[in-house]
Amino acid sequence: MAASAFSPCAHHRNSASVQTNQISKSKSALHASPIPGVETPRSLVQKGMQSFRDYDVPSSLAYFDAADAAMPNGKLRPYLWQRGISYYYLDRFAEGSDQFRLDVSVNPLDVEEIVWDIACLARMDGTGGGEFPPERRMALPKGKADRRRIMSTVYSLFRGDDGATEYDLRRVGHEGNSSDEFYSLFYLGLYCEIRNELSKAETYMKAAASSEYATGNGAGDYMTSCA
Repeated sequence: MAASAFSPCAHHRNSASVQTNQISKSKSALHASPIPGVETPRSLVQKGMQSFRDYDVPSSLAYFDAADAAMPNGKLRPYLWQRGISYYYLDRFAEGSDQFRLDVSVNPLDVEEIVWDIACLARMDGTGGGEFPPERRMALPKGKADRRRIMSTVYSLFRGDDGATEYDLRRVGHEGNSSDEFYSLFYLGLYCEIRNELSKAETYMKAAASSEYATGNGAGDYMTSCA
């Protein structure tokens, strides 16, 4: 994901001075707790991420909810993409879609948020039996594209654009670096899962989890915890 839950992007602000001032205030709020002994939003997000890595998805969601509640005026809410993923794996697809759409409202160029929303919509519409791609799927702003070849192909596959196929994504991942290989396998797994091709999904996810990136220098990447 392009935006961190505790590094809010400010691309939508109107001036550099406003960006600097508001980001500074947001970071201070993330670290500070007005009540002694009460955890900060940052620490709650970190605990939520660790719970997810430990396969305790319900606890991860509880921590993300607590982080959201601890941040004044809902300022953290559009950056809690991790909560959207927890919603997905708890089969709470409508809430997952709402989270990802809120994320895209402040970061409209994030392909992965759009893809995860498509996954939620597909599961809401009935995996394997509903329309694919979902009619209500989001898109990048007109004239914009992800310059990363791997994510551009993921986007086209999930949106059903340009005749993109599983083979296209697998090939791009194979031709790229270890990170590209992981993300191609992971998103192929997710793609097959939402289309109810569960055997293929399992094969792709196992390959992603055992890939060079997931077991090596990418082991700290939160997305490797999803594979």
